[in-house]
Amino acid sequence: MSELERPLDPMVVPSAPRVSAWNVANALTGVRFVLVPLFGWLLVSGDGRAAWRWAAAGAFAVAVATDRFDGEVARRRGLVTDLGKIADPIADKALIGTALASLSVLGELPWWVTVVVLVREAAVTALRFVVIRRFVLPAGRGGKAKTALQALAIVLYLVPLPGRWHLVAVATMAAAVVLTVVTGVDYVVSIVRLMRRVDSSG
Repeated sequence: MSELERPLDPMVVPSAPRVSAWNVANALTGVRFVLVPLFGWLLVSGDGRAAWRWAAAGAFAVAVATDRFDGEVARRRGLVTDLGKIADPIADKALIGTALASLSVLGELPWWVTVVVLVREAAVTALRFVVIRRFVLPAGRGGKAKTALQALAIVLYLVPLPGRWHLVAVATMAAAVVLTVVTGVDYVVSIVRLMRRVDSSG
């Protein structure tokens, strides 16, 4: 498996020192939670009108940007908290889930795509909660590529582009689904291997 395909490096990240949950990194995560229902409302209430679709795409893009910056801010300023570890992935999944489910409700995206992605994301999030007290696996290149590809595919579905772009959107979403499944399987394998290593060393 290539480096791009590997979403996780099997390494243990030491726990960060205790810091206040009231910090700028968690505030950015909170902004993403607020943007999720706003984005969903803009998407399903616009009746396909271009202005509403662009507004929904803009809200989605801003939410995705907060996903990138909250993690960077937390690591650079030493603001990693237990609340952030839990809230950040939930906000991510809520955003992606709202986008995919809304597109499926509107009949623009097959439901099986939404189900496959959400099942994978729910399973990985559940695993993170199970092992969070023992160790944290940081997102590697594959995981970041998966997130970026999902976001790009969703944006291509959201914006009112000419009809020929639909094939580009479909191809991008197909690639995102494949990478989502591959990285999910690799995540589970990495978790199992690391748990065995921790148990044997303990």
